[in-house]
Amino acid sequence: MVDQDRYPPGVPCWIDTAQPDGPAAADFYGRLFGWDMEDQMPADGPGHYFMARLRGGDVAAIGSLADQAPPTPAWSTYIAVERADDTAAQVTAAGGAVLAGPFDVFDSGRMAVCGDPSGAVFNLWQAGTHRGAEFVNEPNTWNWSTLEGPDVAGATAFYGAVFGWEADVVSFDGVESAMWRLPGYADALERVYPGTRQRHADAGVPPGFSDAVGWMTPTTGDDPPRWAVTFAVADTDAIVARAVDLGGQVVVAPFDAGPVRAATLRDPQGAVFSVNTYNPG
Repeated sequence: MVDQDRYPPGVPCWIDTAQPDGPAAADFYGRLFGWDMEDQMPADGPGHYFMARLRGGDVAAIGSLADQAPPTPAWSTYIAVERADDTAAQVTAAGGAVLAGPFDVFDSGRMAVCGDPSGAVFNLWQAGTHRGAEFVNEPNTWNWSTLEGPDVAGATAFYGAVFGWEADVVSFDGVESAMWRLPGYADALERVYPGTRQRHADAGVPPGFSDAVGWMTPTTGDDPPRWAVTFAVADTDAIVARAVDLGGQVVVAPFDAGPVRAATLRDPQGAVFSVNTYNPG
């Protein structure tokens, strides 16, 4: 089902990655996930922005600007807002930083690149003609984004002040995570997907799951805080094997966590992402 109307303010709505060699990255992900790629930039332009599509719907993008690409490529998460300028001011007031913008992206929308107080980077997206991912939560599409960082209390205060998120601690097989909830989001989902609450209840999900917009995994190591992305796939082990054949690397080998089988991978240019298969039994 097309999902472009499921993104009220405060809901993550889009992902992309900037890489030194955009065409090579587009080839990797296109072959890995079966995405069709279309470069949105003119042939004589300074770089590339490949729109990744499944069944004609936008699901992600891969860009390249050699003079602006980060030293370590990464996937970026965009959060829907009503007015990027107003939310950017809220980011600053809450102790974060506006790293770039706000600025217009042609007629697609208006965005800003921001950092939370821990340094984790995320983007604001005020939709124009581009509202966000058109397919999610199905094989070979974006499943969710996770904040990886050490300060759950500080993150809860910041994202609560900026987006109205609340955090609940949930446990899967003894591993605790924070589930980001936007109160009232389930109402939006019910309008797009009638019966969402009942389907979630039948699956035995944690209370409040229907309002979930993301996750946080507490970390204790030296890796800098970041927003990570996870893709849903039909067969985690098969995708991992395909990624390796295409030049990717395994960061975390496939493992089971309750009804989910997951793995973490690194693409040939260094961007890290996760994949998972949900098998409710």
